Amino acid sequence: MSSPYQEEHDLFRKTVRDFAEKELAPHVDEWEKDELFPNWVFERAGELGIFGAHYPEAVGGAGGDYWMSIVKAEELTRCGAAGLTMGLLVQSDMATPVINDIGTDEQKAEFLKPALEGDKIAALGVSEPGAGSDVAGLRTTARLVGDEYVINGSKTYITNGTRADFVTLMVKTDPEAGHNGISIILCPTDLPGFSVSRKLEKAGNWCSDTAELFFDDVKVPKRYLLGKPGMGFVYLMQNFQSERLVGAASGLAASRRALDRSVAWGRDRVAFGKPLIKREYWQQKFADLYTKQEAAEALTYKAVGAYNEEKYVKKGMLSMETTKLVSMSKAYVGDVTGEIMDECVQFHGGMGYLEELWVARAWRDARLLRIGGGATEVMRYAIAKIIGL
Repeated sequence: MSSPYQEEHDLFRKTVRDFAEKELAPHVDEWEKDELFPNWVFERAGELGIFGAHYPEAVGGAGGDYWMSIVKAEELTRCGAAGLTMGLLVQSDMATPVINDIGTDEQKAEFLKPALEGDKIAALGVSEPGAGSDVAGLRTTARLVGDEYVINGSKTYITNGTRADFVTLMVKTDPEAGHNGISIILCPTDLPGFSVSRKLEKAGNWCSDTAELFFDDVKVPKRYLLGKPGMGFVYLMQNFQSERLVGAASGLAASRRALDRSVAWGRDRVAFGKPLIKREYWQQKFADLYTKQEAAEALTYKAVGAYNEEKYVKKGMLSMETTKLVSMSKAYVGDVTGEIMDECVQFHGGMGYLEELWVARAWRDARLLRIGGGATEVMRYAIAKIIGL
């Protein structure tokens, strides 16, 4: 394939790479132990224009295309901690795109613009204790009383949840209407009745805060409803595609570096009289892994190209064909990245199982890709529906 990147993408890539390698990477070991990265990271990313590169200039962005977002997802992984990458991607590609798509000018000024500038931290509130990938099963309600929505319920697995200034919140405004009763409300977290129930302990992505949120008669002004009531499920399905693509892109970038670092290590690691990488078994294994990585990247770039064409060039709704490609990319990259990270641990032997080596963290962190943003099983179900099975 010819490269989709132009000079502006390359300049942006350098900005993000320098930020990740020089300003973030030196601190990630400390932040992993603290299980939280500091808020100045959001502020600095906003200052550098990293969040808004693919947003219109009218909302504080740089007016770039969606390939800018892929550059960001790829280069942020150079910080060495997927939790940090995820926290920043939630800010720019998960909790905020829907505000740009359907928000009013007032909503964009109050929520989107300060999020892109790094002045407000955003979270996406979808999953609940009884409704993860099954979005239609959520139970958090928002009842319209006069000029306010009164919200009751809870959310879980919420990235940036302990410190978010607002939550892009999925709620049931009509509990009897199934997925047609779902709406999206922008919920500031300084309102009475909102609370963080607890911070969750995770197997990986340690420096990213993940929380349970509780809503007890939280009164939100009616003007914070995003789009039309009852259309939240449709809006979210469109929004999910961006989340899945940046997840795939970051997973691919991390897995490619894992392969390269492992091979470099294997050139120096001598076992039974010669470098480990010279063993035929591992040569065959890495040949396969690099091939799968290339195939996954080609599929992902095809999906990104289709997404960019429909969303940024034609400025329309995504087709089922593009949704299919995104789902294929998310599912395949999750499997390939998981296999690559697992084999890299195996290649390092006992050293690979030690926390002091980079590969253990990469292995732990990569496991989330097959769960977050839609489980792999859900992606395959979506693919099956689209191709008529």
